[in-house]
Order: sequence, then C-alpha cells, then structure tokens
Amino acid sequence: QLQLVESGGGLVQPGGSLRLSCEASGFPSGYTLDYYEIGWFRQAPGKEREGLSCISTSGQTNYAGSVKGRFAISRDVAKNTVYLQMNNLKPEDTAVYSCAYFRSTSWICKMEDPFHSWGQGTQVTVSS
Repeated sequence: QLQLVESGGGLVQPGGSLRLSCEASGFPSGYTLDYYEIGWFRQAPGKEREGLSCISTSGQTNYAGSVKGRFAISRDVAKNTVYLQMNNLKPEDTAVYSCAYFRSTSWICKMEDPFHSWGQGTQVTVSS
C-alpha cells in the first residue's frame, strides 16, 4: 500500500500559478512510481470530489475539461513524485487538492479508474 503526501498549496491571486507535489512512498520491492497510475483530485466545501488529471504507467496523461489547457501533470520517477502545474488560476479552483493511485496494467488512464488511498490533501485558495 503506497502512502501519498501532497504539498505546494497556498494562497494565490487570480491568474497566478502554483505547482503541487504528490510524493509516494511504501513501494513493494521491485516496484517504482511508473507501475502506478496517479490521479489528482480536488474537493471544494459542499461539493463532491472532482477528478482533474491522471498520468498512466506509460506517461500518458488525461485531463478534465475544467482544467484542460491550464493544468499540467508530470512525474519524476527518480523522486517518486507526481506534479500538478496549475496556471491561470481562478477563484473557482479554490479547494483541497489530493492525489491517489491505482495499480494499473493499462498504458492509458481515465479519471473513472478505481483510484484509492488519497493523501491528506493540500489547500489551494485563489483570491485577491
């Protein structure tokens, strides 16, 4: 069971940028980050959790329509870390952002995949 820890959140003005990190640990022997799909999610107060982006075992990426063109997911396998670069942030992006994983044998990822074991999350607040 992997453990995921998010960081990088904070307060940013509309139009600003943030880069979130999701560091994974607890890999079984012989496994590395690229054996897993990693997904980024967010949840605003009073709203359901929303899937934002995922990166597959092959490095293929997928995005929700609400963030496509503004957010970019990437990973550094050597650092066991997946990043979410968020640009042109809007007040409606305010939420707790968290990551989760799925042990996949597919080369593509979808936000509907059975991600699990979310981290504790990092707060992103977009406000002037």
